[in-house]
Amino acid sequence: MTETTSITLTVNGEVRTLDAPRTLTEFLADLDFDPRAVAVEYNGVILKRDRYAETDLGEGDRLEIVRFVQGG
Repeated sequence: MTETTSITLTVNGEVRTLDAPRTLTEFLADLDFDPRAVAVEYNGVILKRDRYAETDLGEGDRLEIVRFVQGG
C-alpha cells in the first residue's frame, strides 16, 4: 500500500496543497486539463508532454500552466 502525504507547491503563483505521491499527468487530470492543450513550466524548465507522466511532483515545486485557447 502506498502512503499518502501532503505537499505544498506553487501553481501559477498560487500556493496549493495536494496529496502525494502525484505525477504531473495526475495533477492535470485533477484540474480537468487535457495534457495536449497545455504547456507546463516545471521549476523553470518547459517540459515536453512525453515527460508529464514521469514527472513526480514534490514539496516546493513551482508550476506555470498555460492553457491553449482557440478563438476566432
